[in-house]
Parts: sequence; C-alpha cells; structure tokens
Amino acid sequence: MIGLGRFGGAVAESLVRLGHEVLAVDEDGTLVQEWADRLTHVVQADTTNVETLRKLGVADFECAVVGIGTDIEASLMTVLALSELGVPDIWAKAVTTRHGRLLERTGAHHVVYPEAAMGERVAHLATGKMIDFIEFDDGFAIVKTRAPRESHNRTLAESALRSRHGVTVVGVKRPNADFDYARPETVVHPGDLLIVSGPTDAVERFAALD
Repeated sequence: MIGLGRFGGAVAESLVRLGHEVLAVDEDGTLVQEWADRLTHVVQADTTNVETLRKLGVADFECAVVGIGTDIEASLMTVLALSELGVPDIWAKAVTTRHGRLLERTGAHHVVYPEAAMGERVAHLATGKMIDFIEFDDGFAIVKTRAPRESHNRTLAESALRSRHGVTVVGVKRPNADFDYARPETVVHPGDLLIVSGPTDAVERFAALD
C-alpha cells in the first residue's frame, strides 16, 4: 500500500483485518508514525524511486495499491516504478479522468476513482477472494464470491452454510447458466458463484474460505 491518506489508510486497514500482510509506504513521517501500530509494516520512503522500492522488497509483492491522489506527478512516477519492477497487479487511485488515463498508460492495471468510503471495497476486490462487495451503513453486506469447497456437490440444506457461517445464500450463478435464486434443494457445484448476504464480518470470513 503506497500512500496513507484517507483512501490508502482505509484500504490498508481493511487488508490487515482480512488477514493479509501489508507493507505500507508513505513519504510523510507523521502519517507513518500514526499507522505504525495498526499495520503489518510501515515505512517512510520516496516511492517514486525504483531502487528504493526494490530495496523494500516491493517487487516480491503480487499486488500494489497506490493511494496517492493530490500529487499527480508522484502518483504517476510511483506507478511507473512499480511497473518497472514487474509488480503483476497494480491498482491506482485517480482524482480526474485525465489522471486515470495517464495512470493506465504508465502501467496501472486497475484505476479507481474513489471517495474514502470506497477503500474497503477495493481491498476486498484486490485480494481476489470476492468478485463484488457492497456494504451498507448498518454493518450488513452483500458479496459475490466463489463457492467454498465444503459446499461442492451438496444441496444448500446439506451444507448448512447459514447455521455454520451466519450468512444467507441469496442466489447461485453457474457458468453459462442463468442466475438461480437459492432454495434448500439447490445443488452447488465447483466453479459456481454465490450471492451471499449477512453481517459484514461474517461474509468476509465466508468469502475467505477455500
């Protein structure tokens, strides 16, 4: 995670809560101190410098999220540095459409135009566990996620996902088939996508199942 403003901080904190190891980097020493006890690793550094990022081991990470917004030059230079290091999945925050186009040309694989509240949603999507994620103000969420192994080739009644995990399966989407509203007799197959609702923490845990 590069940049610890409101957006970057929200993404980083959500990733940690989801159980991921996060290296957070910011040039602002005050922000680094503020987040030092809340994230896995927090470092003060110039992220526009390729060699600096290389020494921090950034090239070994599968995903990088650039949350720099106000300093467009630093945002672009950071994405370029990550691209040169060969980071396979680069997400970047853009403040304008033009900024976003420049980020794409510089090497960003995904460009987002978020308010601070979007940080958590991006964190979920960037992990690859959830296909989509919507959270409501009262701590309730709806997610689209891959069916976990424990549900394969069983009916929803047999797998008892609701009683075991505290979530409700709303529907099942099978490849090359229409969406099907979930019923107790619905059989879940490997590769199916589930639409699941429930308390945010419960659906997060459910989506993390293998």
